[in-house]
Amino acid sequence: MITGFATSPGTKKYSKAFPHLDEAGHFRCLDSVPGVGELCLSTIGLGTYLGEPDAATDNSYLEAITAALRGGVNVVDTAINYRNQRSERNIGEALQFLISDGELSRDAVLVCTKAGYLAFDEDIPEDPRDYFTRQYVQPGIARPEDIVGGMHCMAPDYLADQLERSRRNLGLETIDVFYVHNPETQMRELTPAVFRERLKAAFVMLEEAVKNKKIRYYGVASWSAFRVPEQQPAYMSVGMVAEIAREAGGTEHHMRFIQAPFNLSMPELAASKNQKIDGRPASSTDAARHHGIALIGSASLGQGQLTEGLPDNLKKKLNTASDAESAIQFARSAPGIACSLVGMARRAHVAANLKIAAQPLTPGPQWESLFGA
Repeated sequence: MITGFATSPGTKKYSKAFPHLDEAGHFRCLDSVPGVGELCLSTIGLGTYLGEPDAATDNSYLEAITAALRGGVNVVDTAINYRNQRSERNIGEALQFLISDGELSRDAVLVCTKAGYLAFDEDIPEDPRDYFTRQYVQPGIARPEDIVGGMHCMAPDYLADQLERSRRNLGLETIDVFYVHNPETQMRELTPAVFRERLKAAFVMLEEAVKNKKIRYYGVASWSAFRVPEQQPAYMSVGMVAEIAREAGGTEHHMRFIQAPFNLSMPELAASKNQKIDGRPASSTDAARHHGIALIGSASLGQGQLTEGLPDNLKKKLNTASDAESAIQFARSAPGIACSLVGMARRAHVAANLKIAAQPLTPGPQWESLFGA
């Protein structure tokens, strides 16, 4: 396995290798996140969610990941269930090639993955229920009562099993960020007290994984929890997650990342005051900063839905040439968002996105004026 992990000196050195991007503000250093050591992350990260689980898509992703790492993107994001573990393996192959060839240093790139959903291996089996029974239930990795909705599990033994599979898939001794994937899925069937117990048990296991140098940090990757109003069943507060992390790992805990959608059609992380800081209404971006957590925005293009049909005045306000550029520029310029993930399954996607990465970030007041527009 490749040893090491992302470091402040490594990511800073990487950013300086792309002066035109660095001068444009494409790299942000996490100076407000305790224990992270001022990692410098590209404002655009590479996502690997979409695509068929086949060899042709594997080859396309491999080319895209390699081009991105060569071109100024040092955040790559995946999950063990993405394309039946193929996306993790594509990232692992690209990293192995570039690092062994001396083109890339392990300490320059932040590698993130997730676990929580039941994951197939390469292909969908003829009998999925039988597959999961043999793989997880019979060996005692997951109990039937741990699985919610027939698809989600965050029991410690299950997460530990998935972590080992992800380490092998990625070829990494240490994964930089390991997320509990969409834990709010379990809130449909559990009482708040039981849900909290399960999330704390997961965090305790992940703190142990940090001690064993299997991961560097951990976090929560959510689709709806931090965006919806407090009255919604899927709601989670940043403060609650931070409190559970302190219970699991003390004040020096390693729960330092939250991932959630942030884009033109889902701007709630910044626009909604659905959180509280000392009893006062606050946005998720403000709450994350208050608790020393980095926010990673996902779905910057709305899974492809924001590449056309946007208001014409957005291009003028953001100084962009296309709707896709406008969506990415909006997401990456947001105050409080450390990195904005964009799906890049083709080398052409990488080239287009690096073009917008070379553009200066939209200044705060100008960016905030978009909400009035």
